[in-house]
Amino acid sequence: MGSCSKFFVFSVFLFLLLSVSIRWVSAVDEDVVALDIAEAEEVLGSAYGAVLEAEEAGANVSGLLGRLNVGGEYLAEAYVWIRLGVFENASRFAGLCREVVEDVKGEAFGLRDEAERLGEADFVVRMVGSAVGVVVVLIVGFVVWRVFRRHYHKKVLGLRPEVVSGES
Repeated sequence: MGSCSKFFVFSVFLFLLLSVSIRWVSAVDEDVVALDIAEAEEVLGSAYGAVLEAEEAGANVSGLLGRLNVGGEYLAEAYVWIRLGVFENASRFAGLCREVVEDVKGEAFGLRDEAERLGEADFVVRMVGSAVGVVVVLIVGFVVWRVFRRHYHKKVLGLRPEVVSGES
């Protein structure tokens, strides 16, 4: 073995030894990642609130709940990575959580507004329908009463009492 190959083997061994023994410097600070995770957590909580409001307004939120669960999984993954000390991945998953959840929050507000508009329209239809129903019942009742009254006057009041003479 020549001196060049010994030098090469020694260099590779030294590189491998140094790469294992020296901790890699993170490009992302732990405090910044903790702030990213806190923001993602806050956005996730407010998105759950928006979805709850949409559900209370009568909107179908089943698809939004599934996407909120995905956001929650991303946030959990960010917590795992920050505990492992891999701040880049923690920051990336916190960002993914924020992106997914902000979209869900916007859709939840849209669904809530739409459900409220539909609820108001349904209320107007029911009120008008009820008013028309009351008017129809009153008119039909009046017509039936008039017909019955005429019939009663002709049949019942038109009868003469039968006079029986000489019986006692």
